[in-house]
Amino acid sequence: MMNPRSLLSRMSFFCVLAYLFSFTLFSSAAQAGTAEVKAAIKRALPQYSIDSMTLHKGTNLYTVELKDGPTLHMSPDGKYFIVGDMYKIDGSQIENETQRGKLAKVESLPVSKMIVFKAKNEKAHITVFTDVDCAYCRMLHKEVPELNKLGITVRYLAYPRAGIGSPAYKKMVSVWCSDNPQEWFTKATEGDDIPENTCANPVASDYNLGNDIGVRGTPTMILSNGKLVPGYLPANVLAKELGL
Repeated sequence: MMNPRSLLSRMSFFCVLAYLFSFTLFSSAAQAGTAEVKAAIKRALPQYSIDSMTLHKGTNLYTVELKDGPTLHMSPDGKYFIVGDMYKIDGSQIENETQRGKLAKVESLPVSKMIVFKAKNEKAHITVFTDVDCAYCRMLHKEVPELNKLGITVRYLAYPRAGIGSPAYKKMVSVWCSDNPQEWFTKATEGDDIPENTCANPVASDYNLGNDIGVRGTPTMILSNGKLVPGYLPANVLAKELGL
């Protein structure tokens, strides 16, 4: 008769072996699916390149972000795809899974590339796609001291509504490249003339990211709780949206 300890030892060994085998199969299947999806897009949509691709665990579909193109949700064999947003029903709530993934890109940006007005006792933050010539953006910026008092840090990304190369774009490049971006940003929102500056800057990439996540006007705010808020809101209402 086999010793119980020996039996348990063998069972543990086979459990580990089974786990490793199943993990290897899963990894191989995932790699095969990635290859199939890439090959299918290259054949059927040669005008696009893949910006990012992730496996959505809930549906086993690949979410594919095409550079300067739509979002696809594609089967692992590369034969079927759906264009547009994917939604998840969570009880009585409906969540936009595609938008949530896009907004995560904003949170992953380096803060050093933003113009930040930091609260001393930060409880939350908002990331704002802004245009210094936009009237509602200027209204929002006047609320920054109150937002900071409420514990809300304000982080700005550039979104010149008229596009890359426009007067607003050039003005925002000058602000981002200035010796004191916070000061010159405030002056720009007050209508002051801004000395021309150039440097390596994030204005164009911010603008492109805004288009990618669906920004259609300014200000557009991404709250630290994951909400996207299009348009202006006063400080007290923003605090409520953030649960403060």
